[in-house]
Order: sequence, then C-alpha cells, then structure tokens
Amino acid sequence: MRPAKAFRKGAAEKLRTALKEAKTKSEFQRIQCLWLRASLGLNADQVAKAVGWLPTSVRRLQAQYLKKGDALLKLVGRGGRRHQNLTREEEQDLLATFTVKAEGGGMLEVSQIKLAYEKAVGHAVPKSTVYRMLARQG
Repeated sequence: MRPAKAFRKGAAEKLRTALKEAKTKSEFQRIQCLWLRASLGLNADQVAKAVGWLPTSVRRLQAQYLKKGDALLKLVGRGGRRHQNLTREEEQDLLATFTVKAEGGGMLEVSQIKLAYEKAVGHAVPKSTVYRMLARQG
C-alpha cells in the first residue's frame, strides 16, 4: 500500500476552527473526517470507524480535499431536481394554455394536460407526475 499524501501545512488548525463553525451534523462529520487525519494521522479505516462512515467515503472526501483544498469545506447539500423532465419555466409555459381556459370558467381535465406533458417530454409519464407538477405550479 502506498503512503498517504500529506495535507497542506496548517490544515489541522484551519480544520479545527471549521469544526467549531460547523452548522449541521453532515458538515461537522465531513470536517471531522479531514481533521482526524490531519491532526492525529489516522487512516481511512480508523476515521470511518470513529465517524460512522464507510472507508471508501472517507477516502473519497480526503482525496477531494487534497485536490480542492478549503473550498471543499464550504459545500452545501446536493439539493435540486435531478430527475426533472421539464424545468419550472417550461412547466409554466405548458400550463399557460390551460390556465387561460381555467380562468374563463372552463373545466380542466388532467388527461388533456397529461397528453400535452407527454408530447413535450417525448415519452409516457404516470398521472402522479402531472399532479405533482400541478401542485408545484399552484
């Protein structure tokens, strides 16, 4: 096994102050994984056992820190809609034609909206997708 790359000089002190400023549990654990290696010289297996993570997750985090440096400490959660068919703006445009009809006192059928949605995305979708879009768009 090859020896681990050393962290930058002064990393342990920066990580110690970052630990005190951590606002969430996940942020604290992420910094703690780095601090345990920088200050105590623990390997990934020992750090994983101490923090309750998998050793591969610890190794990946430490490798990213070696590449990106302190910028890695400022990361926030993943968030976002990763499996969206349409953006929010595209959904609004799609529903614009139906809102005109609804404001005129007409009755909307979800099946018609579903057909328009499927035509826009190019594949079939379940009704629940359309209902979630309607709830999201108000």
